[in-house]
Amino acid sequence: MKYRAIIKQSAEWWIGWLVDLPGVNAQEKTKEKLLESLRIGAEDMLKTEVEVPPDGQLELVEVP
Repeated sequence: MKYRAIIKQSAEWWIGWLVDLPGVNAQEKTKEKLLESLRIGAEDMLKTEVEVPPDGQLELVEVP
């Protein structure tokens, strides 16, 4: 799956964030390193365990 990223250069740094995964953001010296950091951040977020309330259910929603 691909995620949309907004990236920009600010002085000597590249900064960016994933629009589709709020909270995944990064800052690196090169564009390539930034994109790699965003990819790793997305992987980490998607692996994070979530607490489901006793009266709730965890469902997976497929998005083509």
